[in-house]
Amino acid sequence: MKKRNEAIVKIACCQMEPIVGEKERNIRRSSEMIEEAAKEGANLIVLPELCNSGYVFDTRREAFDLSESVPEGETCQEWMKLASKFDIHIAAGINERAEDLLYNSSVIIGPKGHVGTFRKVHLWNEENLFFEPGNLGFPVFKTPIGRISSHICYDSWFPESYRLATLQGADIVCVCTNWVPIPGQDKTREAMANILVMGAAHVNSVFIAAADRVGTERGQPFIGQSLIANYTGWPIGGPASKDKEEIIYADANLADARRKRNWNEYNQPLRDRRKDVYGEMLGSEMNVGWY
Repeated sequence: MKKRNEAIVKIACCQMEPIVGEKERNIRRSSEMIEEAAKEGANLIVLPELCNSGYVFDTRREAFDLSESVPEGETCQEWMKLASKFDIHIAAGINERAEDLLYNSSVIIGPKGHVGTFRKVHLWNEENLFFEPGNLGFPVFKTPIGRISSHICYDSWFPESYRLATLQGADIVCVCTNWVPIPGQDKTREAMANILVMGAAHVNSVFIAAADRVGTERGQPFIGQSLIANYTGWPIGGPASKDKEEIIYADANLADARRKRNWNEYNQPLRDRRKDVYGEMLGSEMNVGWY
């Protein structure tokens, strides 16, 4: 019997260098990379955190001036046009304004428009001066290409983030990120962030696509090394370079992942959880239902 390939998703992670304050330029550059990836056959394209606005804000006023409503703002509208034109899905970081509040968010956009929004749950460092903590939990979005969840950067340091997504059936977690150097990091070793991504993919049997940024912004360096991990935890795309814009690709066979989640005759990590010892949903009070 011919092997079916309906569940294969070609993922692209666009490692780019946004420039803080240059929103029009950032939108244009993100669009160029989306179009390039789409022409290479990618049907799920992931971009970095806050890729429309830049990251290191001087003032709250600047952060507000670079924000926009979702999905009515100009960035989402441009990405929606591309998703429709190329029949693709996009997961990308955005500076979201909701009335008088700002959120460090990621949007999932498909050929028919805005699919959903994730708001960063765990804020990093001075993000606490500008953004509200995410209030949407860890939603999973059912799409024609699979069940997609999204996290942002520091969320990856919390195993609950991935576990809550996979317990809801996520096939792929898209991580929009701006990873920074970790103190004490041996520069000959893999980035700590990539180790966490591979570990999370392994223990949750889920694909993870992490798109990082590069460059130095107002004195803050970023480390690149975007990565796509298989549901086994091993890299299938990247890591990308530490300092250059580029696009990495990988094919994710979602059907394979669903069939082969058992590690052996007796063990499957999601099934083997001891719910008599700890709560089914880890004590989360967030809305963790299907979206």
